[in-house]
This record gives sequence, C-alpha cells and structure tokens, in this order.
Amino acid sequence: MSEKIQMKLGHSPDADDAFMFYAIAKEIVTSDKIEFIQVVEDIQSLNKRALNKELEVTAISAHGYLKVQDDYRIMSCGASMGEGYGPIVVSKEPIQTLEGKKIGVPGMLTSAYLQLCIYADGFIPVEMEFDEIMPAVQNGEIETGLLIHEGQLTYKDAGLELFFDIGELWAQETSLPLPLGLNVVKRDIGEELQKECHRVHKESIVYSLNHKDEGLDYAMEWGRGMKKDVGEKFVLMYVNDYTVELGEEGKAALEYMFNKAHEKGIITEKPKLDVLEG
Repeated sequence: MSEKIQMKLGHSPDADDAFMFYAIAKEIVTSDKIEFIQVVEDIQSLNKRALNKELEVTAISAHGYLKVQDDYRIMSCGASMGEGYGPIVVSKEPIQTLEGKKIGVPGMLTSAYLQLCIYADGFIPVEMEFDEIMPAVQNGEIETGLLIHEGQLTYKDAGLELFFDIGELWAQETSLPLPLGLNVVKRDIGEELQKECHRVHKESIVYSLNHKDEGLDYAMEWGRGMKKDVGEKFVLMYVNDYTVELGEEGKAALEYMFNKAHEKGIITEKPKLDVLEG
C-alpha cells in the first residue's frame, strides 16, 4: 500500500463542527489515501489560514469564500445553514438603533458580519474573539454584540437583550436557508483527492446523524460548559439536511445572500459558485 498523503483539516472548536468530524477524529471513517491532521481554530482564524492557502480542507465562512474562490472549491457537504434562525445582535439595555454604536463582531470575514452589513448601517465594528463578545457587552466595554454559536441560545441567561435576529429578518424575505459556514477543498490537490476528501467528510456527517448519542457525547467535549440539552439543540440547528447535501436550495441561498450584498454595495463582485458534488 502506498504511503498516505497528509492533509490539514481545519474546523472550529464548536460542538456542531465536532459533531460533523467525530467519525474522522475517531477514525471510524477513514481513507486509504489521506491522513487528516486536525487544525482546530476559531472561524475567523480559519478564514485567514485559507487566505494564506495553508489548509487543504477547511471550514470557512460563506463570506470568506469570496476571498479564496480562486484557490478553493465548495464541497456540497458540510455547510451550516440556518432555517429561521441565525446570528443575533444583543445589548445590555434596550436600544432603538445601531447607528453610531460600537458592536463587537467575530471577524470581518464571517458570514454574520456580512449579514449584519446587509441589515444595518452606521455602526462601529470592533473585532473580537467570538467568545469575548458577550462578556464585553455585559461589562459595558462595548454597547452591542453580534453573537454566533451557542450565544444565540444562552444570551438571556447572561442578562442581555435581543435587538434583532438576523435569521428572523432573513426568513421574512425568503424561504431559503441562511448561509453561514461552508467546507472547502483546495483546487491544487487535484480532482481525485478532492472527491476523496468529500467522501470522507460526507460519510462522517452521515455517521454522526445516524449515531446521534455517540456524536453528541463527543461534541459536548467542545461545548464550553453547555448543558447537554442545549448542546443537542445547538448542534442539530446547524447540522441538518443541508449539511449532508447543499442541494439546489442551498446554492440558491448562497446566490441570494451574495446578490443582496452586491446590490447594497458591500461586495464589488459576485462569486463563481464552484461546488464539488459527491
């Protein structure tokens, strides 16, 4: 047997990503061609690594794909899409507008930031680690925060007020899901290895969905203290049918988001959606 090719696999330190990659991490799903080396970093860091072409396969913000499309292809599995829910904007005290207010954001390349720009104007973004945003709002360091991950479910426990839910605003306009994360694979590894990456990823996702208790037990190791029932709700919000296969609706959702951003002048050109199918 020929020696396996080592490839770096990037994913975030979040329960939903851990659930997706459980079967790869535990070598339940394997490849006779590739040995995956996990690189676990927050999504903005993974976006930056992709900009530098450091990872063969990685989770990335849908927004971040705009900057790396010449070097990476979208895999049709592994997407995070919200159906009626998504990033939220919170404050310590009730507010009427974001105009002129400092808002903590989890990175300028995140999909959440792009969507915030679609639905709001005149705010002052302050880039922060995603898990520092809620405490910064609580202690008054910033006036408002853009929350992703489990903060969407736990902000009330932190005594914060909801200003608006981007997922709800999106759902008022379209029945399409809200694009958040994608998995991408480097173009220069060649079609055969791209397809092998896709197969392993998809099989890992399907394994966890078919063995939820196993997958969730592993995912909760990345749950940052979430109770299991909250963790399960969070994971299954973002690992769904669109994660198994993006499909025509998922692609249409990406086009819809990029069209909205283009019409508002947030992005200067629309991307070429090159999707590697299974």
